Amino acid sequence: MGPEHFGWGGWWIFPTMMPLLMIVVVVAMLYFLFGRGGGPTPPWWNDSDRPSGHSRDSETAIEVLKKRYAKGEITREEFEQIKKDLQG
Repeated sequence: MGPEHFGWGGWWIFPTMMPLLMIVVVVAMLYFLFGRGGGPTPPWWNDSDRPSGHSRDSETAIEVLKKRYAKGEITREEFEQIKKDLQG
């Protein structure tokens, strides 16, 4: 009377271990997608029109001011006054 006596033979291990295996796979996928703190970001997360590490939300007020001056939206006097206000 070997393991065949129970009808499953040695195959009983697969339905028992599959839920555990699936949990390990899901946790590993989540770790590799989101859990690498401080590591490089995947290339599809970077926008090609921005320098790396900068986003539109993290632009400083001085950077916005310089862009407005470069576009001609404000005069030099306005630029200097606003810059002085922001820095002091």
